[in-house]
Amino acid sequence: MTTSPTEVQTYLPDPSSPTLRLPPFACDTHVHVFGPRPKFPYASGLKVTPQDAPKEKLYALHRRLGIERCVIVQSAVHGYDNSVVQDAIEHGEGRYLGVALVQPDVADAELERLARAGFRGVRFNFMSHLVGVDIDDVIALTPRLAAHGLHLQVHFESKLVHELGPKLKQSHVPVVIDHMGRVDARLGAQHEDFQALMRLLDTDRFWVKVSGIDRIDANAPPEERYRAGEGLARTLLDRFPNQVLWGSDWPHPNHTHIPDDGALVDALSSIAPDAAILHKLLAQNPQSLYRFTTD
Repeated sequence: MTTSPTEVQTYLPDPSSPTLRLPPFACDTHVHVFGPRPKFPYASGLKVTPQDAPKEKLYALHRRLGIERCVIVQSAVHGYDNSVVQDAIEHGEGRYLGVALVQPDVADAELERLARAGFRGVRFNFMSHLVGVDIDDVIALTPRLAAHGLHLQVHFESKLVHELGPKLKQSHVPVVIDHMGRVDARLGAQHEDFQALMRLLDTDRFWVKVSGIDRIDANAPPEERYRAGEGLARTLLDRFPNQVLWGSDWPHPNHTHIPDDGALVDALSSIAPDAAILHKLLAQNPQSLYRFTTD
């Protein structure tokens, strides 16, 4: 007899409205959409099943937060069937683009189709709880990604930065690193994992998302929950102002707590306290990498 996976709520249905006013064309570069399952079934074998988080809830959240553009990242919740993200792009009035999940041996015809559909990159996970891929196979794919105008996005455990970094430098396309490399914010900016991440960013082909401050600082006391994560994000933005992106990570899978999305937006007051750098983080940098065509 099999046991059905536990179903969990991963996001607040009624988050606070932020006090920070975001600049025009502010972009959330890292979200997911889940379901609705009758139309977009979940992948088999999930250990934890998140409740549906469909595109309509994402659109409504962004209206509340003052976000005008977005990049939706395909999640392992839906596996390699990218149709749930494509559907959200198609209904997003030109303001939503995507990053797909594919196999390293994906056909060129599929890469071309994804690019035409509004996908700007492909993502690979190097996480212990997910089925992994060989980094050499991923790097071998990058010349074909280049031919279709797609970049490479990678999600890895922080300790793997030392192993993966030299390989990623061989990429033929820009490389976007998720969630500040999943470093442990409590270890500070001098820790070897964070230092290795910054050495990668010394090459301007690399980008980093200062998303997931609630992930990398999740075990801090509630009153200090995001402080260390904000500090690391600010360090990255100060040093690499042209290579940093921000994302909310809604609907927050794999969390120890459910963050308030309004609070995550207000945390930008600490990460990017200057209006010009906030505009660069939220508008200029995303436009440079993702090439939105709407105004």
